[in-house]
Amino acid sequence: MPGAGYLSSVSALKIGCGYCFLCSTERAINAISAQTQNVVFIPHSKISQIISDIDVIEIGCGLSTNNTAVSLFSKVIDCAYASTPIVVDADAINILAENNIDLQYDFISKKFEKIVFTPHPKEASRLLNCSVENILENIEVCAKKITKKYNCVTVLKTHKTFICSPNGRSYTNTTGNNSMAKAGSGDVLTGMISGLIAQGMDIFEASCLGVYLHGLCGDLAKEKLTEYSVMAEDLISFIPNAIKIFLS
Repeated sequence: MPGAGYLSSVSALKIGCGYCFLCSTERAINAISAQTQNVVFIPHSKISQIISDIDVIEIGCGLSTNNTAVSLFSKVIDCAYASTPIVVDADAINILAENNIDLQYDFISKKFEKIVFTPHPKEASRLLNCSVENILENIEVCAKKITKKYNCVTVLKTHKTFICSPNGRSYTNTTGNNSMAKAGSGDVLTGMISGLIAQGMDIFEASCLGVYLHGLCGDLAKEKLTEYSVMAEDLISFIPNAIKIFLS
């Protein structure tokens, strides 16, 4: 889905990442390159040639779960250094959750040191093999279960997003509103978190700040555009304003 790739990539740049590669299929690259000239495009067949030189990997936004997507995810697991931060979102989470035992084993056995998972309740329910209702009734408990299983920082996205880390730190976010409940909002968040990590932030702190600023963008957008008319792309345009408020 090219839109997701566009939103996450541009968000990473807008929050301060200096250089963003987008690795995807030719169709997605052609679609996204027509919208922005700020991203460096790499065919997915060449990902192994660049992956050793990057500061953070973001995977899953608009990926799909077909064989090409699974192969790409598997290649990332094989080629990435265990010390490279990885932000796992959307279809990358779904691929892991679809009972792919070999891929699950490869991912966990690689013992990545800096992993962030950013599931919404449905994706979390797939990871834990439980109902969405169970996730919503036990947000903190379920987030901690994901963190324990994958040794990751978990960003469980709800109206009050909860974040927890393997060392016990946690944060409940208070910014944001219902205008953000539209497709693509999560892709913007993933890009913002990845962009902060790319600048050297601790992955837990980058996750907390990314969620806070993302929600603040939504609050600013709602004030100007009304809660009905905010789209995911609008959030990106408010990132500079949110940063100014945070720094003031």
